[in-house]
Amino acid sequence: MTEETSGTETATENLREETAEAAPEVAEHDRTAELENQLAEAKQQVLYAQADIQNMRRRAEKEASDARAYAATSFARDVLSVADNLERALAAIPAELREDEKFKGLVVGLEATGRELAAVFGRNGITKLSAMGEKLDPNKHQAMMEMPSDQEAGTIVQEMQSGYMIKDRLLRPALVAVAKKPD
Repeated sequence: MTEETSGTETATENLREETAEAAPEVAEHDRTAELENQLAEAKQQVLYAQADIQNMRRRAEKEASDARAYAATSFARDVLSVADNLERALAAIPAELREDEKFKGLVVGLEATGRELAAVFGRNGITKLSAMGEKLDPNKHQAMMEMPSDQEAGTIVQEMQSGYMIKDRLLRPALVAVAKKPD
């Protein structure tokens, strides 16, 4: 039995030595796999961070662009009332006063002021909407009333106040009357 015991002990001892030699290799392999996973995770986080930064940069550029393009919106709305009053003043001048030599200079000056105001609007991306004869578009027109007309229902038949756009945004809707079928 001593030989058997001695053989079992030797086998056990050999197994311990093999396990001890393999354990560092397994531990080293596990550690390498763990580090590779951490590296992949860190790379993924860097990619996400770069994407976030790029999105923030795009958003900031768009906000800055919009701020430049539409900064004058409030001022433009205020100036529209001046343009409306100038148009009403010119429309109120009777034809005989337009031809009178005493008033002709005044009328020409008012008309020149109106043209200059329109040019300033144009340089700043402010355009007048045309509404007469068009179908009612709730994105551009505000219907104030319906009028009996021989035109198709929903067609604009009267413009009470002009509408304006600033670049691609509505600055002020046109106040209009739309056609309805006569009773």
